[in-house]
Amino acid sequence: MILHHWRNRDHPAYWASIVHRVTGILLALFLPLHFLALGTALSDDASLDGFLSWTDRPWVKASEIVLVTLLAAHLTGGLRLLLIEFVGWRRESQGILLAAAGGVAACCALMFALNLF
Repeated sequence: MILHHWRNRDHPAYWASIVHRVTGILLALFLPLHFLALGTALSDDASLDGFLSWTDRPWVKASEIVLVTLLAAHLTGGLRLLLIEFVGWRRESQGILLAAAGGVAACCALMFALNLF
């Protein structure tokens, strides 16, 4: 069982679980903004064009990088949990899975950031 990691705050799996939960909450908070953007696309072309021109601001671009980082961290953390649950990888592979999840998330965020600017 993985619950014993909750008692050991120095264990990397504890921090991975915190990152997974926090990214999930932050992504859920982003959803209303996403639905608002989709709503402008459904209303008319002028409002969509206005919204798209608003997204050209540098702070919006930076927030897009943060959003992709959150998505990548949540996705890779979830895939790590699925591997643990269904493949049965436990103690000996925890460090490898944590490093792989963090590395893939960082690479995704970096590739998006480099493509954006």
